[in-house]
Formats: sequence, C-alpha cells, structure tokens
Amino acid sequence: MKVKKIPLRTCVVTKEALPKKELLRIVRTPEHDVVVDDTGKVNGRGAYIKKDLEVLEKARKSKILEKRLEITIEDSVYEEIKKMIEK
Repeated sequence: MKVKKIPLRTCVVTKEALPKKELLRIVRTPEHDVVVDDTGKVNGRGAYIKKDLEVLEKARKSKILEKRLEITIEDSVYEEIKKMIEK
C-alpha cells in the first residue's frame, strides 16, 4: 500500500516546515483585502503562520506578514487570526 504524502508548508515567522493542518494561511486577495483562509483555496498571495499566539505576536511586532503580503494589515485582521488560533 502506498503511503500518503503529507503536504508541508513553511511558517513565515519560525521558518519551520510543518503540515498544512498546523498552520493558518493568510491571504491578500486581488482586491487588496487581507483574509484568513480556512479552506486553503482562496485566490491571492498567501503566507502561512503557525497556530501559536507567541508566533502571532512575533509576526505583529516584526511586521513579517505585511512584508510577505506587500500590504498594510489592520489590527482587526490580527484579532481575527488570534480568535482562529484560540479555537
């Protein structure tokens, strides 16, 4: 029987290669909105972040998501990400 390959993605903050299920995808849509992508299928430029509040705070302070997505991110988006992590 063939072993199923687990897709890995790299966290933009910690640089760890982790399974997609352990990461959140943040997307800048073509309309220049920033959204949290639950499905992994939203169209646009994406960046992955580990589901960890400490990592989120590091990303917020270093503005790494803003650099990767090439857009200014509002505090409301960071709050939405925080709620998704706490689930």
